Amino acid sequence: MDEAVLQWFRNEHKLEIGLSMSEKIKISVGSAMKMKSADIAVKGRDLVSGIPKTIEVSSDEIRQALKDPVNQIVEAVKRCLEQTPPELAADILERGIILAGGGSLLKGVDQIIRERTNVPVNVSEDPLLSVVRGTGMVMENLKKYQAVLL
Repeated sequence: MDEAVLQWFRNEHKLEIGLSMSEKIKISVGSAMKMKSADIAVKGRDLVSGIPKTIEVSSDEIRQALKDPVNQIVEAVKRCLEQTPPELAADILERGIILAGGGSLLKGVDQIIRERTNVPVNVSEDPLLSVVRGTGMVMENLKKYQAVLL
């Protein structure tokens, strides 16, 4: 997602920004769905003149920058659901899916997945640590999880 924001600024505003600025923008005003509009000042280097400059962008613009990565996440969830065994599908319909990782922190990503899949969606209590903990559990029990690893 951060890379998509970087590319969007290069293409739309001819502005070079760093990864930390891209992440700050995503966290501050990024969303997967239309939310209350907000603006943010973005500092970077003008790709034409080479001079530092500041521009104002809206949360609506950033949502457009994030559109492709959000769609990729939704499509990946759909592909997983399509390959789910029927027994597990019943559990998923009843209990839902839990999002983890940094992408799950994007405002509205749970709602857009819910709307496009008709499956309940929740965000983990601690999405960033959940990934690390889950990976650790798999590594400690590699033989047990071997069949489900890609």
